[in-house]
Amino acid sequence: MKSKGVAFALWFFLGLIGAEWFYLGKTGKGLLHLFTCGLFGIGWILSAFKIGKEVEVINARITNAAAKLNNN
Repeated sequence: MKSKGVAFALWFFLGLIGAEWFYLGKTGKGLLHLFTCGLFGIGWILSAFKIGKEVEVINARITNAAAKLNNN
């Protein structure tokens, strides 16, 4: 399970290099932020609004995958 607190801390301190996206397993977004310095700062700001929902989606996927494994 991924933590919103960790994701937001990574965003705040290392968001311009995409650390929060690497933590969430979104390597493509992470590389985009890394090579464009957080999409020239604009992406860094927009990420603040997206991170919480992304963590919820990823955690739901993890939970659903674990439930499927337990059912089989």
